[in-house]
Amino acid sequence: MGAFSSHSAVVKSFEKNQQYINEMNKMKLERWIQMQAQMKQRERAQEIAKNRELFIWMSAFYLIAGSGIMSKFFRVKRPAVLSPLIPMSFVLLYYGDLSYGTKLHRINLEAEMIMEHEKELLELPCNLPTVASIDSARIELDEESRLHPPHV
Repeated sequence: MGAFSSHSAVVKSFEKNQQYINEMNKMKLERWIQMQAQMKQRERAQEIAKNRELFIWMSAFYLIAGSGIMSKFFRVKRPAVLSPLIPMSFVLLYYGDLSYGTKLHRINLEAEMIMEHEKELLELPCNLPTVASIDSARIELDEESRLHPPHV
């Protein structure tokens, strides 16, 4: 009789420990997901800051080059002199939109549309790697290194 009661106590203890382990694993996974999300946010913020800095430098270059081009135009009176301003304007406007405009919002909307309606574009070639394919590649590489050792 004592063995039965101790067995049920062990089972209860095991179930309690299993529940605790499951809760800890869930918390660990939630923390990992949160950490990944925060790291992505920091990376995006850094990229936006980099684009803004680049926009400032490009604006300064555009102003200096534009004033030089305009002074040359006023001296020679040929419209062809103004032609470099056209591509420079497009590049400057693109970075301005990317840095301070709604370009990132439009990119996010397009990405969501692709994920919802064009999932076939997101598939990897040969689908996801399996454990078997990873192991066979590892074994193949190991055999290759045994057959052809590197020359030192």
